[in-house]
Amino acid sequence: MSGKTYVRNFLAISVFSLLIAVCAGSAQAGDGDTIAQRLAEAVNLYSDLEFDRGLEITEELLGRDDLSANDSIAIYEVKSIITYAKGQQYRNRAFNYLRDISRIGHCLIHLPREIWPTELRDKWYSISRQRNILTCPVEEESNIQTIAIMEFDNYSVGEYQEKLGDLSKGLADFFEYDFSRFSDLKVVERDKIDYILKELKMVEEGKIDRATAVKAGKILGAQMMVFGSITQIDDDNAVMLARAVNVETSEIITIAEKRGKPNFVDMEKELVKDLADQLNLLVTDENRKLIDDSGTKDMDAARLYSIGLKYLDRYDYKKAYDYFRKAYEKDDSFTEAKKKMDVYKPLIS
Repeated sequence: MSGKTYVRNFLAISVFSLLIAVCAGSAQAGDGDTIAQRLAEAVNLYSDLEFDRGLEITEELLGRDDLSANDSIAIYEVKSIITYAKGQQYRNRAFNYLRDISRIGHCLIHLPREIWPTELRDKWYSISRQRNILTCPVEEESNIQTIAIMEFDNYSVGEYQEKLGDLSKGLADFFEYDFSRFSDLKVVERDKIDYILKELKMVEEGKIDRATAVKAGKILGAQMMVFGSITQIDDDNAVMLARAVNVETSEIITIAEKRGKPNFVDMEKELVKDLADQLNLLVTDENRKLIDDSGTKDMDAARLYSIGLKYLDRYDYKKAYDYFRKAYEKDDSFTEAKKKMDVYKPLIS
């Protein structure tokens, strides 16, 4: 299925499916619609840049006296996203709605979600850090391991060092996405790692040593971390390496390596599957296919997407959107780029 037919509006579809789960069992919101359906309508209005009309729906819903805690969280979540889109002067108000969510029940549901703009995500991590609940409690008997993926190092030589510089972000993003396919793993969000590194002032000119990164992993409750690197020597020879490290002991658990033609997007998928096998993860034919079909096979599209991620880190949504659009134009099956376009389009007006 091509990206063009994959989704008309990722925001509306994803919000509706998520809120159906969050608001399960809620009362009708009126005229036969559920609260989740009304919130999906608000998100549709947000996508159409009709922010005030979307906010009217959230105000109407908040006026009800029969809301569950999950209902209230879902309403404030949508309210924060729409308010944030109205501009710089509304940022603090949008942040306050996140504080409302935290007071209602910080760990009732997993937040932030993929639809949150980068600055809102960072603010949520800040609120979480202040409340000392950056990681929410999990069931002690759970066999699910938590893994964090670090941004890849670029050890390429000459012109390839600059040419591949931004690809490091994209490869970490692809690794995160592909590892999330394994049911016995919980993957720490890339921007959550970035937030901790910045907050603890561990980042200096983009260079992070393994010891300080492992400290961040401990704060985030990770049992394992993946450190990767890419090296291109000439037009025909490249190496991609990934190391899985035990956060508690800092010891290397296993190493996977790929050599050959410098197509790092293909190498990434093979490394994910190799690491999964070596770590004894539950690898099925289905998640192998999902990994093979994810992302892009076009190196130019991957580089453009990576530049978009760089601008997201700076909250420069206009430039980020432009690069995601260029990536999607290069490869219209690149659904991750299309999703990012849908998330950030309302913020570039």
